[in-house]
Amino acid sequence: MALACVETRASCGVDAPPVTVEVHLSNGLPAFSLVGLPEASVKEAKERVRSALINAGFEFPMRRITVNLAPADLPKQGGRYDLPIAIGILAASKQIPPKSIEQHEFVGELALSGHVRYCQGILPVIVAASQANNRLILPIDNRADAELVGFNKVLFATHLQSIAAYLHGQSELPSIDLGLEWITPTSNTSDASNCLSEVIGQQHAKQALEIAAAGNHNLLMLGPPGTGKTMLASRMMQLLPPLNYEEALEVASIHSVAGHDMQPQQFYQRPFRSPHHTSSAVSLVGGGAMPKPGEISLAHRGVLFLDEVAEFPRKVLDCLREPMETGEVSISRAAAKLNFLCRFQLVAAMNPSPCGDVNNARASNEQIIRYLSKLSGPFLDRFDLTIDVPKLPLGALNSSGTHAETSATVAQRVHAAREIQLSRSGTLNSDLSGKQLKDEARFSAADLLFLEESVSRLGLSVRSYHRLQRVARTIADLQQEQDVSRSHIAQALGYRAVDRLLTSLNQY
Repeated sequence: MALACVETRASCGVDAPPVTVEVHLSNGLPAFSLVGLPEASVKEAKERVRSALINAGFEFPMRRITVNLAPADLPKQGGRYDLPIAIGILAASKQIPPKSIEQHEFVGELALSGHVRYCQGILPVIVAASQANNRLILPIDNRADAELVGFNKVLFATHLQSIAAYLHGQSELPSIDLGLEWITPTSNTSDASNCLSEVIGQQHAKQALEIAAAGNHNLLMLGPPGTGKTMLASRMMQLLPPLNYEEALEVASIHSVAGHDMQPQQFYQRPFRSPHHTSSAVSLVGGGAMPKPGEISLAHRGVLFLDEVAEFPRKVLDCLREPMETGEVSISRAAAKLNFLCRFQLVAAMNPSPCGDVNNARASNEQIIRYLSKLSGPFLDRFDLTIDVPKLPLGALNSSGTHAETSATVAQRVHAAREIQLSRSGTLNSDLSGKQLKDEARFSAADLLFLEESVSRLGLSVRSYHRLQRVARTIADLQQEQDVSRSHIAQALGYRAVDRLLTSLNQY
């Protein structure tokens, strides 16, 4: 029986489920049938494979060829199935030994000349193949992806002839270098051109930025134009520690699926995404006909910065509410339902009024309230800290500023606070559950009653009550204190600038 089965992998979000390419040659009029829920790009593989085999010097069987991509209910798209289909035809026609393709997986697009071309979104395939411990043959242009994973059973091919020679046992295919020097996590605080000390004044905002970085809290900065909000947000990355290997591989897989190549030097760097306020809901959350990750997933394990957040459409911002709570987003389409991780830290900046300054007489209280109403209450509830970034006092611009703390100094305190949190609860304070806050956060009953009364007077929600506890716990960790005191809670209550602004506007 002229039948061959070749293993490959599909693309399903950040997963790479196995796909078996079954090739059957039978008698009858010459034909080439491709089944198994292929998209248009996969159906076009018939012509590419035919030309590639002929131009590479192989015989294209003049028989009835049936190719099945199993499982049949999994959508297949892209040119990654060209190589396994061609290998299956060669194995079924006995041009290569059928036994030689066992324990092998093949992924690659073919040129008409028989050369193997680069494929997008290969990183999840390499991770899945390493877990299955199978040999994986990839295009040579995907070498950088394989070096990120470091799987030594990955082989690289440039042409169909070299693959056939390998399967015949006549030659070897190149793999990743055995003496490859692996990149190590490095801190970002050495970048002197983007240091926190360059921000003039704004000590209150700098302290809030430090608290946000230490506890992975969401931060909203409120202030007139030109007070340094964007400058402060860009310095956040200097305070955060590098990713560990598992986290870096998660981030790299998401970027690979989205079609963004990641350099080895960027492997351990946390992503910083800053979409424009004209972005649509699909570009932020993800989606499309064939769902791709959005900005919130590309910011996974990093920072999503929304500048001029009040200019974003309200419906777009409200799409972020559920992913901010769950840490993942589910994209449902008729063809498939995909889940993308999106554990990001949200940092946003906005003006307090439509004319820029709340003290400017050009805008009435009603106009300011209407402007602030672009942000829904539940969306504002997701911010742990909301701070004022006021105009600088007279003479501040000409001050020496030699005593300003550098990013490296602040980052040391941030890293120490994060280590305390991880050793105590196994997670950062922003992810503490209600039970963990009760059992491990070390609040006294009197202080919790004080906080509850304060939340009631301010008209805040139960979610804000728990968020204030997390912020107070982070402040205590930065000060190396085991118990949370009343002063820590009072400081956390001081980071509620939006609530104070709305209260003052409603009094008139």
